[in-house]
Amino acid sequence: MNTALDILSITGPIYLAIALGYGVTRMGIFDRSDMRLFGRFTLHIALPALLFNTFSQRTFDEIFNPNYIAAYAIATLLMVALSVLWARRILGRTPTASAIFAMGTSCSNSGFVGYPLMLITLGPQMAGVALALNMLVENLLIIPLLLALAERGNRTEKWTVVLRHTLRSLGRNPMIWSIAAGFSFALFGWSLPDPIARTVHIFSASSAALSLFVIGGSLVGLQLTGMRRAIASIAVGKLIVHPALMIALITTFVTINDPALKEAALLVCAMPMMGIYTALAQRYGQEDMGAAAALVTTILSFFSISFLLWAIRF
Repeated sequence: MNTALDILSITGPIYLAIALGYGVTRMGIFDRSDMRLFGRFTLHIALPALLFNTFSQRTFDEIFNPNYIAAYAIATLLMVALSVLWARRILGRTPTASAIFAMGTSCSNSGFVGYPLMLITLGPQMAGVALALNMLVENLLIIPLLLALAERGNRTEKWTVVLRHTLRSLGRNPMIWSIAAGFSFALFGWSLPDPIARTVHIFSASSAALSLFVIGGSLVGLQLTGMRRAIASIAVGKLIVHPALMIALITTFVTINDPALKEAALLVCAMPMMGIYTALAQRYGQEDMGAAAALVTTILSFFSISFLLWAIRF
């Protein structure tokens, strides 16, 4: 068995799809602005359909895994705390810039890169379950917390007021509603009429390829402009420290009995930052750092994820 080819057969399709998105956008077949439209379709239609499918077609006991949720939440919260401390004390960043820095090191790209990779390595059922559990932690805990910290640095209101505004905006997130609807179907044993179920499946099947294509196209035009120390810190934090924290947790503190879910927990922490990181960084005046960090981390993740898969499987 050729180990290098085995690893390449897993990671290769992921990064070839990203390269395709980059290539056709660079050639002008698509504009970089088109990636926003494709990204909106993925975030508002394809991924919600996938999440609903994942939950609604399984029983509640098959989906809900409190140990996985606890491990992912604790590892990510630790990463947030370490990152904010590093940005404030070592890099001398403002509170808002430190929150955006921590977003880059702790918010994994579960949907756009993580799900396609887990789809290849773990199969559609386990990949869907892991994605849904990741989305619960990210959308209900990590992202609201970091946005509240970023807003707190720019405003004078109490942090509770800022957090309330953030949670209100999350209430308009279609992925939250799709998870809630899927949970309800799983809990009560409901099922959609066959024509509607097939339609949902069609849209959910589009999420993996399109999400990778969007990542590639979004990398066109990004520049590495200064801030090398901060960019390097984000890349190391996201690709090395975050999965290392997860390894430490699941080997000493939190037990995940399912080997596939254990692998999913490690893989998701090793993903590059979420696809909307650059857009959120731009909102707080950190667009240069956000874009450069996203470019570097996404490129380096090919090597770090390949190494992690080799360590896990071979």
